[in-house]
Amino acid sequence: MLAGAAALLATAGRSRAGQSGPRVATLDWALIETLLAIGANVVAGTELRQFRQVAVAPEVPGTVADLGLRGTPNFEVLRFARPDLIFNSNFYAWADPLMSRIAPVESHSVYVPGQSPYQLAEKATLAIGERLQLASARSLVDELSERLDRYRRELADGNDRPILPINLGDARHYRVFGSDSMFGEVLARLGLSNAWTGTTSYSAMAPVGIETLATMPDAWIVLIPPHPEDAFRALTEGAFWKALPAVREGRVLTIGSVNPYGALPAAGRFADFLAEGLSSARNR
Repeated sequence: MLAGAAALLATAGRSRAGQSGPRVATLDWALIETLLAIGANVVAGTELRQFRQVAVAPEVPGTVADLGLRGTPNFEVLRFARPDLIFNSNFYAWADPLMSRIAPVESHSVYVPGQSPYQLAEKATLAIGERLQLASARSLVDELSERLDRYRRELADGNDRPILPINLGDARHYRVFGSDSMFGEVLARLGLSNAWTGTTSYSAMAPVGIETLATMPDAWIVLIPPHPEDAFRALTEGAFWKALPAVREGRVLTIGSVNPYGALPAAGRFADFLAEGLSSARNR
């Protein structure tokens, strides 16, 4: 198995030989989307099949080695990927001593209790860009800031209802994203209010009973995939769902899948979906 992995990664290394800059790897999804977005030479990441389904963008090249589960990465595959530098976060700090035997480890955290994930994502993006000498990092920060300002101006009129960003767990429960989440921060930067004013645990709260949707009758409900198809079908076909004011009045948006614990690329993707959905609803 290891010989096969070595052959595969050797081929991947040759196919990416034209990629400039240090060979980098990470266990963290917020960091891999940042690295990909700024054009870093990424050679290894974790749970890439699921990342492609959940985060969707930035695109992960097929040459990037999959290290397996984030909680139990394959360090042999990481070694075969021959990274020059490994980026890590507070979520996986336990792996630092093991990974440091393979390559130098540098830590950047986006999700820290009591701190702004958006500001931390900006800080991490700029620090990584400086470390890798990629000017595209500054471009990513500035372009997204300008885009959010533009959306804020465009949404200034006629969007005074609060927004409830949720992800379904099953037909009776959901996960809600509070003001301390990346989604919550994007709402604030767009001049929109978060309908969830309760507490959250590390950016999101789960599970929350579906019956609580009735306590926020004025809100837009924003469904953020992925969610179990059977749960979505059971919920939307039920009498409770159909009786909700948001459903009766057409105030439900189902957007594309977004990494809920992402960095600036996820923030931009969520903002794009939300601005498009709200603008389309206003023009109907």
